Amino acid sequence: MTRAPRDALGLAGMALAAVGALIAGYLTYVHFAGIDPVCTGGGGCATVQASEWSELAGLPVALLGLLGYLGILGALLAWPGESGRLAVLVAAGGGLAFSAYLQYRALVTVEATCVWCIASALTMGLLTLAATARYLVAPGVTSGT
Repeated sequence: MTRAPRDALGLAGMALAAVGALIAGYLTYVHFAGIDPVCTGGGGCATVQASEWSELAGLPVALLGLLGYLGILGALLAWPGESGRLAVLVAAGGGLAFSAYLQYRALVTVEATCVWCIASALTMGLLTLAATARYLVAPGVTSGT
């Protein structure tokens, strides 16, 4: 039985994880379908998606992002208490650090921008902020969530 958060920060985290999963899911789909993502700004998305930095150990980073967002959503739904809040914070922080690295690579190495990648990085940033605030809230306020 899952125990979804009842606090505003937990619910915000769930919404942000779902948005991130949709973005990463779309990018995963276009990767495996072999099509260019819908993009604004002169096609930078296709350039980034085709770069050597779009894969890690043979896996598309979009798939890794999708798995990360789904893992965070799962932790929010099924892992109550302080340890669950810490797990979400660590996962979101790791996702944000990886997103920042990928943004650096896109801008500096590939010299292109991808609005989908930026949207995912911003989503992970907001998710990390929500997870940080939720972890720092007094345990009595979110007890059992």
